[in-house]
Amino acid sequence: MDKSILVLEDGSVWDGFGFGAKTTVYGEVVFNTSMTGYQEMLTDPSYAGQIVVPTYPLIGNYGINSQDIESRKIQVRGFVVREACVQPSHSQSQKTLHDYLSENGIPGIWGIDTRALTRRLRVAGVMMGMLTSEKTPAEALEYLKGLPRYDLVDFVPQVSTSKLFRWESQPDKTADFKYNIVALDCGLKYNIARLLNQRGCLVTVVPCTASAKDILNLRPDGIVFSPGPGDPALLDYITEAVRGLIGKKPILGICLGHQLLGKAFGARTFKLKFGHRGANHPVKDLETGRVYITAQNHGYAVDGEGLKDGMEVSQINLNDGTVEGMTHRRLPIFTIQYHSEASPGPQDNTYIFDKFLEMVKENA
Repeated sequence: MDKSILVLEDGSVWDGFGFGAKTTVYGEVVFNTSMTGYQEMLTDPSYAGQIVVPTYPLIGNYGINSQDIESRKIQVRGFVVREACVQPSHSQSQKTLHDYLSENGIPGIWGIDTRALTRRLRVAGVMMGMLTSEKTPAEALEYLKGLPRYDLVDFVPQVSTSKLFRWESQPDKTADFKYNIVALDCGLKYNIARLLNQRGCLVTVVPCTASAKDILNLRPDGIVFSPGPGDPALLDYITEAVRGLIGKKPILGICLGHQLLGKAFGARTFKLKFGHRGANHPVKDLETGRVYITAQNHGYAVDGEGLKDGMEVSQINLNDGTVEGMTHRRLPIFTIQYHSEASPGPQDNTYIFDKFLEMVKENA
């Protein structure tokens, strides 16, 4: 029951109790509206540099297991919950949320009115914050003022693989794989590789610093630009590689990968007031009129007005009208802003991988 505080840059102070690691962290404070999937949230690379606030009031009730991880470590900087369950109940549970955070050096705070905190972030927009049990509110606020803002840091190298690796759940059956898909890792969630692997693909994952030549030398049948954290405006070195691959192979861009392709085709990107993070975002397909419920985690969006050279908007968000998908009129390229791999979230959109592989097949 050690006391802890969350201090926001607007000077507001949120009192609670610490759990997980006993340390001080800072980051951009964001909220997620999913009712389940806290372990996937914690390990989602797109949360690098952020303190995450789930709006669902009870977190940790089904414990932690070895299956529901989406990267090699916990990626969030801090975790803010209404109630942290200390006695989880699930047949696959191996440890508590407290133990999981503590082992990974990540602090949490519970006892916060997360609904009120979320309302503040919706009204004012996401803001920087500090989670601490070691500083006074005044000390935390003063220290926070001198720290770099989220928008100024390139987090992609922190979450990307440092060297090429292959995702092979069945390494003894490599010869049976139908396609070699290369994924440019800007913050790849494991479930993207899992779902492609299940569909008969050998998935080769390369670092964010890989050039177009490096990727083409792997003789891919198709290329995936992965999700990831941060502001795409800081990623010109990746956008250059993206431009070098356009027209060479079938391409799927997901989330940050969607934004990078938007930049490559002339569009600008901009920061959303409080982002889209959760498992209930409605997206409309402009060609069919069908509405999909999607899982999302992003704070930036593509301005479709600047698209050129054959790229056009294909899907929009029904909540705010922002661009949720693009497709090229001639080339085998399409993108989505949401997470087709879910984890957590509805699995309505795993068809995206089937659509991509059909495109790969047609262009083989």
